Amino acid sequence: MGMAAGGNKGMKSEINITPYIDILLVLLIIFMVVTPVRQMNLRVRAPQPPAPEPAMTPPADVIVVSVGEGAEIAINRIPVEIGALGSRLQEIYRARSNKNLFISASPTLPYGDIVKVIDISKGDGADNIGLLNAKSR
Repeated sequence: MGMAAGGNKGMKSEINITPYIDILLVLLIIFMVVTPVRQMNLRVRAPQPPAPEPAMTPPADVIVVSVGEGAEIAINRIPVEIGALGSRLQEIYRARSNKNLFISASPTLPYGDIVKVIDISKGDGADNIGLLNAKSR
């Protein structure tokens, strides 16, 4: 605390904050020095990349129509021409009660090509059609 004597009658008291700032700066320096030392004792575990998933083959009763990057079509990995897709699906669904179909297409294909396959499939016996998330290769 400082006191000032001036022309006013009486004493004037003011708080001197200089010692408080000095203490604050000393504490700041102490924390700055101690913090890096504490971090060196921590173990760091970086995330590992996920293991590659094995290619799963669909069960025999599931029909998967895959459309490749060049618009090549395959039913359960058996290549089929676009013109023969409808007749081939009719043959498959003639003896089945389960008329579900999954379409797996390349992400680079235009959506119109995939819609064409959906239209052919729907017109030739598929009741429920699901789209699979195909990974780009």
